[in-house]
Amino acid sequence: MPNKFLSHNERRAPKVRELFTTLAPRYDLANDIQSFGLHRRWKQRVAALATAGARPGWRVLDLCCGTGDLTFAARRGGATLVVGLDFTEAMLRVAARRRAPNDGGARFVLGDALRLPFADASFDAVTVGYGLRNVADIEASLREMLRVLRPGGRMVILDFGKPDNRLGRACYLGWLRATMPLMGWLFHRDPDTYRYIIASLETFPAQRGMESMMRRAGMVAVRVHNLLLGTMAINYGERPA
Repeated sequence: MPNKFLSHNERRAPKVRELFTTLAPRYDLANDIQSFGLHRRWKQRVAALATAGARPGWRVLDLCCGTGDLTFAARRGGATLVVGLDFTEAMLRVAARRRAPNDGGARFVLGDALRLPFADASFDAVTVGYGLRNVADIEASLREMLRVLRPGGRMVILDFGKPDNRLGRACYLGWLRATMPLMGWLFHRDPDTYRYIIASLETFPAQRGMESMMRRAGMVAVRVHNLLLGTMAINYGERPA
């Protein structure tokens, strides 16, 4: 069934922006409910990978930052500066409200994942939580992320996965088809808001495809951390030193 928030042409960006503007006020609550709070543990793991061995001056870019969960987690992990970038103003307003008073180490910027407003080699790590699935050109975004990473810098991506086991994958997608429209109706009186997840997963390469894309982009030390039987996954890679 077509989803009104998903397009595969030039309308993709405005439609996704419309969706996340709608989701912003209840986004954090909905995430807690649909993941039973597990998304917070997964994001802590992403932040730990991004900040392991962080030194003074460690800089992290949290791409598609949404309401700032990974931004704040990276700050707690020891990053000196974390810049959260998103192209939905409503999400950034929520993130700014959640920021601790006088925390100059967490900053939020309105911007496009395909045209990052930063110089080459600006960051020690780049994180993305549930964001790359929504961009119009994943490989172009990976190239931009690689460009702003310093040599030896890390890329850590968290998103929905697709279990390798065919039966497990069928059960998982069936569960999403049954529950996501209900979530959309309960929170926004619009089933398409969360049915979007299912529609976007149809073309999303998930963890194995992302692994291949990262290798093609020239990353090294590429690996996959499956979570919850592969229904979620973390992709990790490094820019060659």
